[in-house]
Formats: sequence, C-alpha cells, structure tokens
Amino acid sequence: MEFKTLKAIFKHLFNFLVLSSISFAASANVVLVDGHVRAMPASVPNTAAYFTLENHNNSDVKLVEVKTSAAEVAQLHTILEEDGMVKMRQVEGFTIPSHGSLTLQPTGDHVMLLSLTAPLAIDDKVPLTLIFDDGQQLMIELPVLKKAETQHDEHHHHN
Repeated sequence: MEFKTLKAIFKHLFNFLVLSSISFAASANVVLVDGHVRAMPASVPNTAAYFTLENHNNSDVKLVEVKTSAAEVAQLHTILEEDGMVKMRQVEGFTIPSHGSLTLQPTGDHVMLLSLTAPLAIDDKVPLTLIFDDGQQLMIELPVLKKAETQHDEHHHHN
C-alpha cells in the first residue's frame, strides 16, 4: 500500500518538475500580460493580434517571428506616417527592453494574421508561438474579441 502511494507521489512530482522546466525554458522570462485577436467578419481573410509582453531578463530580448495554425502567415508589422499618409510596414522584430515591456496595439506595432485558415468567432482561442532572437519560444493563446476602435484608429481610414 505504501509503495503505491509513493509511486503516485513521485509520478506527480516528476510531472510537475518536467512541466516546470519546460515552462521556464520556453518562457525565457518573457511573460504574456494581456492580449487578444481582433474579431473580423467571416468574409475578411486577415486580422491582427495585440498583446503586452514583459521581459524579466537582465538583457533585451527581440521578438523576431510568430507562428500560428490559425493563419497561413503571421507577420510583425508597425504603423508609420509618411507624407501625411498612415502606412503599415512589415518589420524584422520588436525589442523588449530588459525589465521592460512591449505593447502591440492597433495604433502601432502589431502581429498581422494573413490568410486565416478558418473564420474566427468571438471567444475562440488563437494559439501563437512567439519566437525570439535567441531561439527561445513562448506559446500563448489569445481570445478573439471585438474591441471598439478608438478615435485614433480612425486616422487609418484615408480616402
């Protein structure tokens, strides 16, 4: 009877340690604070992901790639103003300063999800794998939400 109890305890302890080490290695001390994927009509093939990451490392970390099964392509984008026009541009990465944060939002840096593999419904969960320049990966899951656009977002609609 005692052997079975010890076996169960060791099994749980082993699983806990394995999961803890995987979580620690995968996170690279970068943590997700909050985020969502923008809900779009089913006829729209693209959307965007917005989130905040905190870097608890003693050095800067650079987000260089995002992968997801929800879209054929995920790209890092920023919004620039050139000659009075607001334009979206793909970038090679976003640096998260040591003990700082990175906020991806509709009015600035964000992740574009292009050619969705299926329409996303409100409250669906979208898995994203964040890849950093040191090879570390962080797997996150963001809910699909319909967030109201701010007045600043209206600047992006030019005739």
